[in-house]
Amino acid sequence: MVSSSGTSVAVPSPRPSTAERAAEGPAVRLNEVRKVYGDVVAVDRLSLEVVAGEFFTMLGPSGSGKTTTLRVIAGFELPDSGTVELHGSDVTRSPPYERPVNTVFQDYALFPHMNVLDNVAYGLRVKGIGKRERRQRASEALEMVRLPGVEGRRPIQLSGGQRQRVALARAIVNRPRVLLLDEPLGALDLKLRQAMQLELKSIQRELSERITFVYVTHDQDAALTMSDRIAVFSDGRLEQVGTPGEIYESPVNEFVAGFVGTSNLIQRDGRCYTVRPEKIRLLGEAEADSADAAGIVREVAYLGSVTRYVVELESGETLVVVRQNLDMSASSAMQQRGRRVRLAWREEDESELDINKQEERNP
Repeated sequence: MVSSSGTSVAVPSPRPSTAERAAEGPAVRLNEVRKVYGDVVAVDRLSLEVVAGEFFTMLGPSGSGKTTTLRVIAGFELPDSGTVELHGSDVTRSPPYERPVNTVFQDYALFPHMNVLDNVAYGLRVKGIGKRERRQRASEALEMVRLPGVEGRRPIQLSGGQRQRVALARAIVNRPRVLLLDEPLGALDLKLRQAMQLELKSIQRELSERITFVYVTHDQDAALTMSDRIAVFSDGRLEQVGTPGEIYESPVNEFVAGFVGTSNLIQRDGRCYTVRPEKIRLLGEAEADSADAAGIVREVAYLGSVTRYVVELESGETLVVVRQNLDMSASSAMQQRGRRVRLAWREEDESELDINKQEERNP
């Protein structure tokens, strides 16, 4: 829930095991955090809690405040006001090296002159850990990230996905209580990025008893794939916090509905609703059904497994419909352009948007 006086979010636990840990206190608690750069308010009175052991994603467009929030948690930036707590300890003014966190960056920042094992063990070396122990712990960390047998290689000899795993191993070898990930998959190609999303979630699930993951991204698919909960950011404020299902199926306002996936806005009796394209049925003009709208197919985009139709309604509104190509070829899909159709959807697939919250965003 976002308050009118600031950005305050009540954070329920998504699953019983996490609820038990939540009773011991959150892994991360931000209270009324504000960060300003000159005339730009990067973070505006932000309050949220991250439950211990969960995969928590901060999602938003560039300039929305998510990365600044991550840097405040890490200690790379100090808030102008507000407090930061990690597992119940106030670390608002503590330097990064005194906080029980580690950060994985997008560029990995591996040392090119060191082999993989020495890269992973570097943080332990700085802490004065003995050679035998740090080599053992580094090897164990590489096992955790599914990367055994590459200890003697240099980073340049690894693929992008392997380098990403080395950076992750270097972070978890220090046994942080909170792991911060700043767009770590952003430099990977699409297929590798999708594969790594599943790998990263699997690794997090194995480590959830010890480490809380806080992930920053602008990639909606990544957020929906990996997260236990998602916080949607805009203009330095939180718009909504919830599970992937809650964010996608019940967006609180037009910004969330439009940013997370594709959504159709429908005005009715002074209220605003959203319905997702895949929830709308595309019917022939003569098909008998209690259809909600009729119109003409103006554009067709064949996307392989699905086809996207842009339908101009008689009312002048435009709706997007996504239909699986179960029995539809590319040529037959393209033939739908210019045809009159009827659109139907279930009332329970509509989600009402809070117009007042949207107006608060854009006064």
